[in-house]
Amino acid sequence: MIANPALGVVFHWLGGLASGSFYVPFRFVKKWSWETYWLVGGVFSWIVVPWVLGSHMTSDLMAVLHETSWNTLFWVYFFGILWGFGGLTFGLTMRYLGMSLGMAMVLGYCAAFGTLMPPVFHGQFGHVLHTRSGQVILAGIVVCMVGIALAGLAGVSKEREMSAEEKTAVIKEFSLKKGVLVATFSGVMSACMSYGLDAGAEIRQITLRHGTSTLWQGLPILVVVLAGGFTTNFVWCSILHLRNRSGYEYFSSTLRDAGRSPVPLAANYLFAALAGTTWYFQFFFYTMGETQMGAYKFSSWTLHMASIIIFSSLWGIALHEWRGASLRTKSRLALSLLVLVASTMIVGYGNYLGTLPSAG
Repeated sequence: MIANPALGVVFHWLGGLASGSFYVPFRFVKKWSWETYWLVGGVFSWIVVPWVLGSHMTSDLMAVLHETSWNTLFWVYFFGILWGFGGLTFGLTMRYLGMSLGMAMVLGYCAAFGTLMPPVFHGQFGHVLHTRSGQVILAGIVVCMVGIALAGLAGVSKEREMSAEEKTAVIKEFSLKKGVLVATFSGVMSACMSYGLDAGAEIRQITLRHGTSTLWQGLPILVVVLAGGFTTNFVWCSILHLRNRSGYEYFSSTLRDAGRSPVPLAANYLFAALAGTTWYFQFFFYTMGETQMGAYKFSSWTLHMASIIIFSSLWGIALHEWRGASLRTKSRLALSLLVLVASTMIVGYGNYLGTLPSAG
């Protein structure tokens, strides 16, 4: 299949829209502990949806996984476990910092580590530096990092300007100190998803031999890497259930504190499942976009990060997280979004140059 970077950018934008939007349905979950709705959503995003779509959109999924070497399965699953630490603490980042600032910090770390480490590991970075297309892509990555920094600066500026009452009205558990620590850890660990997808090259080759379309070749890898992520999150949520005695929430429509209104059990499951399904589609579109980027597909990770921040920031605006911020702060946010959009175009153009016969 001939690479089409422009189409790849569109796919990555769709993935960013899914990732930037997934947390919104969780806001409608009522009277459930974080560990309850996070795990319900996770069952759909890490187990149910990957297996359903992987089985229906690829050829012989079980046979493909059976033919894959244990070494490949181990590393893909292991990176999924590490990524799981980033995923579960990502949820905590949203609790402490809100969507806009939280995503900017996490994805800043994640973009840097997730984009640059795979080509460095494979010894390709020198080649990237010495080609015109590679240089344009690296310039786009730098622009993306500037955009992420501007988004973070806007978030810090907003935090300084808002009163304590305004912060807690929008982000009930706001804590800058906790949020920064959790965001740093989450960003570094979240980059392991990029490593897991990269480690699944053998799975791609096998599923293509079985007749899977080039566009869907990444879906079998998601089944394995997300199983690793589920393992981490399941263990942590189980610990929280034991500590907080919240396991009963899955089955009970009444709270232990008598006299309060009943728990909307069916609605909670619906919104948690919707959040989990929406979350999965970020990597559904990511793997599609990656197939269109040509020789420099490592740049997909930057496109993904930039797109997530763009759409999560727009959601932050829609949900009034920037209420009370000054015009200067809002201008910084607007500038960051423009820079991030520009970065996706630069990276896409660099990949387009890489598809030309004279590339290099």
